[in-house]
Amino acid sequence: MERAIIRDKAEYLMSLISHFAKWHNLNVLQSYRYVKRYGGVDMVDKHYDIMHTLSFSDAMDMLVNYMKRQGGGIV
Repeated sequence: MERAIIRDKAEYLMSLISHFAKWHNLNVLQSYRYVKRYGGVDMVDKHYDIMHTLSFSDAMDMLVNYMKRQGGGIV
């Protein structure tokens, strides 16, 4: 069971990172580094149970707003 949850979190996080990259004209590696630097990876890991129940747009807004509060400059 634990492996399935880890896989689901990883897939969800990669989807958020990929969409973040497209929306901000970044490549996936740049997007990952940004999300990691401003705490987005840890935030998604910690709050996955809530985030995956939201619409994807709301989850992305939540992620972007969190990273902005952590010092990120991309809105």
